[in-house]
Amino acid sequence: MLDTTDDMHAFCVQAKREGKRLGLVPTMGALHEGHLSLVRASRARCDLVAVSIFVNPIQFGPSEDFSKYPRDLDRDRALLEKEGVHVLFAPTREEMYPKGSVTFVTVEGLSDKLCGRSRPGHFRGVTTVVAKLFNITEPEVAFFGQKDAAQAIIIRRMVRDLNLDVQIVVAPIVRERDGLAMSSRNGYLNPQQRRSATVLYRALSRIQTLADQGEHEVEKLISTGKQVVAEEPEVRLDYLEIVSPENLDAVVDIRSGALVAIAAYVGGTRLLDNVLLTGAGQARGPRLQD
Repeated sequence: MLDTTDDMHAFCVQAKREGKRLGLVPTMGALHEGHLSLVRASRARCDLVAVSIFVNPIQFGPSEDFSKYPRDLDRDRALLEKEGVHVLFAPTREEMYPKGSVTFVTVEGLSDKLCGRSRPGHFRGVTTVVAKLFNITEPEVAFFGQKDAAQAIIIRRMVRDLNLDVQIVVAPIVRERDGLAMSSRNGYLNPQQRRSATVLYRALSRIQTLADQGEHEVEKLISTGKQVVAEEPEVRLDYLEIVSPENLDAVVDIRSGALVAIAAYVGGTRLLDNVLLTGAGQARGPRLQD
């Protein structure tokens, strides 16, 4: 495990000198099967796999869960060793943001949509830390999960706009047997909340079914999804939107493809999920665990 930017950069530079193809999996720790699926995707494509664990303070709002976000570095390290990860980068806050740091990376026009509307400054924090990780590690490929769909879209735009020499791979959502998307925050849920949380998946599934049956009017699809969420009184909807998977703009018709994105509070825990529709009758459905 490395914990300084200089040591991590030196390791990655040496790997490139040796002709190794480096894959990076950025995480905030509290690893689960979704993270490990990214590690396996990286191992399949790259010679060396690097994983970062850093709970990034600048993507949390003042009233959010930064202080209680789950942290168990020893457990995470053991999981990564079992998966054959070559290097773990686990810097401190002071290492990533030295005193006097005042520079941020913002993707204008995208960072205030979906979660960015509900969590001002969130995506600025994400793009800033990811840009720093890319500069430190210089990976050929970086791996992100589809669960955070807007994040992946914004990072891809940042990479394009800044001419960063890294390929972005977005891997499918990994789900529990009942459909709930795997998330580190699922651990906050009590048993009743855990049952209620599956309504996000049920709402998306209902929308997906309608799309597969030929419904393409966004207003009707959203209305149907909201009706499903309303069946769970303990769940408070933040947003349910159908947007372009290219620029997160709202769409009125799904026949050219669309991203259905949902965020909701289950008790005090905010969860995300989404499904990609590739056109009426051609939904790209969620992948359940075997």
